[in-house]
Amino acid sequence: MTWRTDQIPDLTGAWALVTGASSGLGQQVSLELARHGASVMLAGRDEEGLRTRAASIRKDVPSADLRTLRLDLADLSQVRRAAEEVLDSYEQLDLLFANGGVMAPPQRRTADGFELQIGTNHLGHFAFTGLVLPALLATPHGARVVVTSSYAHRVAKTIDLSSLTPGGDHRPYQRWRSYGESKLANLLFMLELQRRSMASDLSLTSVAAHPGYAATDLQESGPAMGGATMGSRAFAVLNRTVAQPAEHGAWPLLMAGTQPGLPGGSYVGPGAMFEQRGRPRLVGMSSAASDPALASRLWEASEAATGVRFP
Repeated sequence: MTWRTDQIPDLTGAWALVTGASSGLGQQVSLELARHGASVMLAGRDEEGLRTRAASIRKDVPSADLRTLRLDLADLSQVRRAAEEVLDSYEQLDLLFANGGVMAPPQRRTADGFELQIGTNHLGHFAFTGLVLPALLATPHGARVVVTSSYAHRVAKTIDLSSLTPGGDHRPYQRWRSYGESKLANLLFMLELQRRSMASDLSLTSVAAHPGYAATDLQESGPAMGGATMGSRAFAVLNRTVAQPAEHGAWPLLMAGTQPGLPGGSYVGPGAMFEQRGRPRLVGMSSAASDPALASRLWEASEAATGVRFP
């Protein structure tokens, strides 16, 4: 059966939090959740953009219950502040979409000194998920965490865990290798969170999704950091001519987050053109992403890097 958004169940009474909600996939996911009755917290670092997106969603769904949250995943002190705000605002959290991120920027560091992509795409979400875990575990029927990865995780055969240490990664910077490693880290985190949840007999389900090639700000904004580049202009052309719309790219995330009975550890992506577009379905991942030993080492390194330990 082909999955469609009209299969999303009634989400009235459910609280959802979407990171990277000021544009692209996060915006589309937030809109569809609101259409189906969920109360949604739109999280991101662009406060004006969040307010604009919330107003846009309310035009489409006048009854939408929305809040905004400033969350800078590249600054662990801001991640802690945002998590405290969530715990003050929510008695429970039913859905967490760990979606925000950056792609292929020039070499940059987070506020805490980590390479920007592993620091934002993985460490920021690792820390935030751990810090809001009490709200996730307070959900009586079981919460779900949806981590956005990428087909590009297959570029990385492993992760140099030195990138998660104060000394940092001493390899020459390669933006696409670093992006692939951060997306591999997303899948390893998702699977390890599911393993630990099951081992602790918790009613928390951890899954992942990827959008294929969807036209969002992500492709242009990363390469363009520090000034316009040929790369950002090339992506602009591809987004207009090749990519599927962001609305379609959000389908795998929505299926992963709302499909009843979806097993923990599932990975959802587009079903056509080598997982680049089309209706969502369960897809496979690389052998590195399925390596439990690497996942365990990444988890320990992530705890050490962020100072966040899951209770």
